[in-house]
Amino acid sequence: MIKIAPSILSADFSRLGEEVERLESEGADWIHVDVMDGMFVPNITIGPAVIEAIRPWTSLPLDVHLMIASPERYIKQFADAGADLITIHVEATEDIDNTIQLIHSLGKKAGLSLNPETPFSRVEPYLNFIDLLLVMTVHPGFGGQSFMPIGLSKISSARKTFDLLGSNAELEVDGGINRSTGKQCIDAGATVLAAGSALFGCPNMREEMELWRNMR
Repeated sequence: MIKIAPSILSADFSRLGEEVERLESEGADWIHVDVMDGMFVPNITIGPAVIEAIRPWTSLPLDVHLMIASPERYIKQFADAGADLITIHVEATEDIDNTIQLIHSLGKKAGLSLNPETPFSRVEPYLNFIDLLLVMTVHPGFGGQSFMPIGLSKISSARKTFDLLGSNAELEVDGGINRSTGKQCIDAGATVLAAGSALFGCPNMREEMELWRNMR
């Protein structure tokens, strides 16, 4: 089953709790939370306090994507705030192994992400130890960008590797996802679609998400 993870980067931040509650009522599978620090990416969004504030508004998994430098410094804060999945970038830390172990030690699922220019080989050594791989199909830092097809080959490579390993890890895609690009990613082997503007901008979000789930 394909999972849909709407990104609250496109939500109305003046009523974020209600927006998160609405996403659950509309049938979302996860809530995707983009965390940016103004250092690893040229934008600043939210921190652990916001995660803690929205946690009571939904029972869905909070899929927290850390686009921050040296993420190991803040793993415990995000875990304590209520994150269920914590994803770090391979480009953002030199301590990938220990950070994955730290996330797991706190009872959370661990994910790795890679930017469009980063070769798949950078994450290969860790694929047997993670619960999720997030392939970026835009440059991280801003919503509303156009899909970059360069990510499709990485999705295919990851799918083959996970299957060879017998891994149940999720394969998520984030960036420029809509009906057309989502179908391409699913065909390449993705299991989770993260999307912001394409979902928040449609007149019937529930119907749109159900359509995406059935594109396989």
